[in-house]
Amino acid sequence: MEFVLRVRMSTNDAHYGGNLVDGARVLGLFGDAATALLICHDGDEGLFVAYDNIEFKAPVFAGDFLEVAAKIEAVGNSSRTMVFEARKIIAANPSAGPSAADRLGSPQVVAVARGTCVVPKERQRKAL
Repeated sequence: MEFVLRVRMSTNDAHYGGNLVDGARVLGLFGDAATALLICHDGDEGLFVAYDNIEFKAPVFAGDFLEVAAKIEAVGNSSRTMVFEARKIIAANPSAGPSAADRLGSPQVVAVARGTCVVPKERQRKAL
């Protein structure tokens, strides 16, 4: 099972010079995708308990659009192991103008991760 969300990074998301967005914002999006995926799978938001691995592969800037995917890799008694991927699908292009952006021909992977969530025993169910 997989859940995908799309979101635009705004100037409020920029944390560093040059409108660079920090990696913590991307991790927050992974958490949002995990929450939605757990609701679809178990009917409960669950609780994110750990990341096993996180890799930041490319910068993210204000004005970029990201596609964030969460996929269940394994289902345990109370745990759900997930893999995450954030892909840039539209890139801000401030050199062409303050509101210019370019649709990318193929998505650029900006971050990947693997993590574990737990779901309360009374809310666990098999995928619908």
